[in-house]
Amino acid sequence: MRYTGTMKIPADYTVIYTDEDIVVVSKRSGILIAADRYDADAPRLDLAVEKEFGKMYAVHRIDKDTSGLVLYARTPDAQRALSMQFEARSVQKVYHCLVNGHPLWKELHVDLKLLPDGDERHRTVVNKRTGKPSVTDFRLIGNCGPYSWLEARPRTGRTHQIRAHLRANGLGIVCDPLYSGNQKPVRLSDFKRRWNGDPLEERPLLSRLALHAYSLSVDHPRTGERMTFVAPYPRDLEAVRCQLAKAFKVDPLAVAAPI
Repeated sequence: MRYTGTMKIPADYTVIYTDEDIVVVSKRSGILIAADRYDADAPRLDLAVEKEFGKMYAVHRIDKDTSGLVLYARTPDAQRALSMQFEARSVQKVYHCLVNGHPLWKELHVDLKLLPDGDERHRTVVNKRTGKPSVTDFRLIGNCGPYSWLEARPRTGRTHQIRAHLRANGLGIVCDPLYSGNQKPVRLSDFKRRWNGDPLEERPLLSRLALHAYSLSVDHPRTGERMTFVAPYPRDLEAVRCQLAKAFKVDPLAVAAPI
């Protein structure tokens, strides 16, 4: 069964699905999903969701700057069943991202060991000796002027895995100063022909990490039913998608691979 929500803006999160065992939400970019040792007072998704639904049990994480799906268990039994699925790698996760430049491949299988907090900037780095096994499959959706849309399917769940694996292959996600070194926002004038607006008044279409946890497929912890949840693009990423689709006839939602 497939479940798709409607993104409400502005909001820290939107509820995609809930029952007595699980809660699935789509979060905005910029909100933590758990306590952070560097900023104890930062807004947190888990606290916000618990205010609405009561006690939550975490089963996985996504990065602060990534938007999209987060799954919570509502009972210890549900947490145990879901955690076992993540450990067995039977959960299917699909991310969409916009990167700078054009890959020279259509599909890319990356199997590189990663070490979180591996340098002075607290980045995840490739380390073949002490890193943990990390696997991501990438697919090129299409090129759009200076950018490209990619689909990423991480088979493991390391911190910053997608960003680190892309960096190891010479690619950086749009608006990612940590791994790509390029925090330049996306503006319509960057790719629209005969754009005649005022450059001093132009507002960016997107000025945050262009990485979105698009879909998640799991077996329900009580019934065993296979369930797929889909998170619509937030407003900023949706604006970029629409404008790039108009200009270059490439739409990641129109050509998304089966989940």
